[in-house]
This record gives sequence, C-alpha cells and structure tokens, in this order.
Amino acid sequence: MGTVVSLAIPATLPESHVVEDALEAATAVVERLFAELDRTFSLYRPDSEASAMARGELALRDASDDMRRLYVEASEWRTLTEGAFTAERPDGVVDLAGIVKAHAIREAGTSLRALGLTDWCLNAGGDVLVEGSPIPGTERAWLAGIVDPADRTALLTAYPLAGSVLAGSVPAKSAKHALATSGTSERGEHIWTAGLRPGRGGGFSQVSVAAADIITADVLATAIMAGGPQTLDLASARWEVDILAVGNDGGLLATPGFRSLVSKAG
Repeated sequence: MGTVVSLAIPATLPESHVVEDALEAATAVVERLFAELDRTFSLYRPDSEASAMARGELALRDASDDMRRLYVEASEWRTLTEGAFTAERPDGVVDLAGIVKAHAIREAGTSLRALGLTDWCLNAGGDVLVEGSPIPGTERAWLAGIVDPADRTALLTAYPLAGSVLAGSVPAKSAKHALATSGTSERGEHIWTAGLRPGRGGGFSQVSVAAADIITADVLATAIMAGGPQTLDLASARWEVDILAVGNDGGLLATPGFRSLVSKAG
C-alpha cells in the first residue's frame, strides 16, 4: 500500500524490557498484516490478486474470500452513501483502495487487543486508531493531529480520541477511537468525484472524520471528498461522527461535535 505505519504504546510499565518486548511483538504483527493485505489488494503490484482482476485474468467470483468479503462491504457503503463511495473505478476496474487501508488498521487493532495491549495508538498514513490512553488508567485522550493541506509542515488542529480530556464529558458509546483524513494535497486528484454533479455545490480539498471505528471514519472521509457538501450533510445526519472539511477556497467547515471536543482538548 506504500503507507508509513507507526505504533505507539505508553512507556509506563515497571520494566523497560517489558515495554520493548510488547512493542516488538505488536510491530511484527502489524507489519505482517499490512504485507499480506498488500499482496492481495494492491493495484501497484503486478503479482497481486487485484492486479490479476484488473487484467481480466481473475473473476471476482473466483477471487479469495478476503477479496470478496471486502468487496461486499465496500458495496454496502456505496448504498449507504448514495453512490458517493464506490468500489469500482470509472473504467470498471475493482479498486478497494478506499477501504483496504482502514480494513488493515481494523485487523491490526484486533490483533493488538489479542496481544493484551490496552493502550496504544496506530497511525497508518495519517489515519489513526487508538485504544485506551497515553497515560494508562487516566481519562487523558490521545491527540490526533490534522495536517494543513496548504502547508504539510503545519497542523490545522488536533482531535482527542478515545480518552476524555474532561473526565466523564464523553459517554462511552459516543467515544471516538478513529480519525481518517482524505484529500488532494498529498496524492493529487486520486478520488473519483462522481458525486460532484451540477447543483451539489463546491468541493473540498481535505476532509477529516472522527468515528467510533476506522472503517466508518475512512469511508466517510473519502465519500465526502467525492460527494461534496451534500454527502457531508448525509454523513452528519446518518452517523454519529465529527467532521472537519477544508473547502477548495480554504474555508473551514466543522460540525458542532468537532468544534466542542477540539475546544476542550485545547
């Protein structure tokens, strides 16, 4: 996937070698998961399953269980987002890039929990999934930075994930564990803007979505980029998410929940 992945866990255990062993084991698991998914889903690898499908050498019905399951999940999101998110390129090639990184992060998170890790932050190319707190046993949140699309060396703001900056201020069922950002400043116009039809208004240069899970956050960030303001309204009404969007004119649009939590974090 060509993605830089980082994993952070608090260095608060009594023996430093315990921290090192836990981090080493967790890192190995995450690296293996991303490598395996890359071999299946990457369209940049000629030997991948996705590339064989793109060349017409492999039909979807004959693909692996992982490929077919993820395609079904992506297709369900196409319906939920009213077509703003899609699993096919305009030329008809199946391309699950809009969901596969989030799927990899989700699977890595499951593995980290299976290892018994309760406090960690996983960052894959700017998409973040967290568990617990950077200070175990406290309500302190992990802070996920959002890059300024006009200046990749600067941050627009930081969003608190999982823990609560103010104890008890976020109900457990409303806690956001994931933040995903989609935009054009780093990879150019790589998103299919089929949703930006006449009458839908202007588009965005970057969209960040905070949600309880990484799939929802990542898919909706991509969908809003593709569908524009109408899809942003749909997402904020249908899902319990917080959104920060940067307009093509440089203006910022933030949902009330986003403004509230960022203000408390500051």
